[in-house]
Amino acid sequence: MKLLRVRASNYKNCCDDFTIDLVAKSKKTSEDKEYELQEIAEDLYVFNTAAFIGKNASGKTSAIELMECGYSILGEFRLEDKHYNYDNVKLEIIFYHEDTIYKYNTVLKSDAILGNKANFTEQHIYRKKYYKSKNKEIYSIEGFEEIFDLGELPEDTSIVFFILKKKATRAIYFNCDGEGADTYRLMFRTMKNYKISKNVLTKVIKIFDDKIQSLDMVDDNHYKLVYQNHVKELSDSELIYTLSSGTTKGVLLYIMVVAALENGFDLLIDEVENHFHKTLVENMISLFKDKTVNKKSATLLFTTHHCEVLDLFNRQDNIWIAKSDDKIRLDNMYEIYNIRPELLKSRQFYNNAFDTSVNYEDLMALKKELMI
Repeated sequence: MKLLRVRASNYKNCCDDFTIDLVAKSKKTSEDKEYELQEIAEDLYVFNTAAFIGKNASGKTSAIELMECGYSILGEFRLEDKHYNYDNVKLEIIFYHEDTIYKYNTVLKSDAILGNKANFTEQHIYRKKYYKSKNKEIYSIEGFEEIFDLGELPEDTSIVFFILKKKATRAIYFNCDGEGADTYRLMFRTMKNYKISKNVLTKVIKIFDDKIQSLDMVDDNHYKLVYQNHVKELSDSELIYTLSSGTTKGVLLYIMVVAALENGFDLLIDEVENHFHKTLVENMISLFKDKTVNKKSATLLFTTHHCEVLDLFNRQDNIWIAKSDDKIRLDNMYEIYNIRPELLKSRQFYNNAFDTSVNYEDLMALKKELMI
C-alpha cells in the first residue's frame, strides 16, 4: 500500500481542495530513478523524500498534519487525538494497493460522546486497475467504479477497513518538540515494536555522543547508562537532565528513521532542523535516497525553515512552498515556478523568488522602536 494523494476542504484555515500529491510529475531522468524516486508499480513513481518550506505561520505544520491524517485512516481506520476540529472536513484519499488505484471520499464529523474522535459520514470508495499505459490518468474519474455493499462498521471506523483489512503502521509522525521523560519509553517501545537491535541503538547513540558506551532500559522508569566507562542507574527524569536535549531527540528520531527504513513505512517530521546539525539532516535525507538502505520504499516527508536543505533535492515537484494570505495554500515548486535546474534552490529563496522572505519593513520598524 502506498499513499498517492490527499485532498481536503474545510480543513483548518486552508484553502478548499488543499492538495498534496506524492506522484512524480516532471521528467524522470535515470539519476532521478536511482536516487529521488521509487517505482511502486511499472512506470508509477513516487518520491522518496519531500519537503514543505515557508515562513513562520505559513501552514507547513497544517500540511504535514494532513498527511498524518491520511496515514491514520489508512493504518488505523480511525482519527483520534488530533489537534484540530474534524467537523465538516471533506477528505479525498487516493492510494495504490495490489495493482489497483483506490479513491476514498468522506466527510468528517465531531461527536461529543466520542470525545476527540472523528465520525466518518458520506463515505464512498472507488477502484480501478492500474495500467502502465494509463499512468498519467490515475486521478481521472474515467475507469473508477464504486464499491458497494461493503458491510457495517461503527461510525468512527472508516470503510477503508474492508480494503486493507488489517491495521498497520503506514507512517510515524515525529514532532521535534519531544516528549520529555517519555522520550526514552517511546524510544525503547519503538525498538521493541519494530525489532530494532541494541547494536543499532549503540551505533545511533555514538552519532550524537561518543562518550556514551550503552543505554539500557531497566524498567518503565529506570535506565542503565554507561558513560565514559562509568555505570549509572538513573530514573527517566534524571536521565533527561543527564543527556542533552539534542542527543535525546536525535537518538529517538534516528531510531524512528531505522524503523521506517527497515519496515517500509513513511516518516513525517515537523521542523526537521530543530536541535540537529545540518550534517545530520543531510545524512538522514541521504539514507532515504539510497536504495541499498531504503529497500522497502519508505518516504521521508518534512517541514523546514532552512532552504539550504533543498539543494540536496535534484527535483522540484517534491517541494511545496506554504503561504498564508487569507487562507493557507501550497505552491508546488515545479508546477508554479519551475526554476532552472542549474540554479541553487536556496539562492532563489534568498532572492525572494517565492515571496517567502521576512518583511524587511517590519524588521526596520522594530529596530526604530527599540532606538527610541
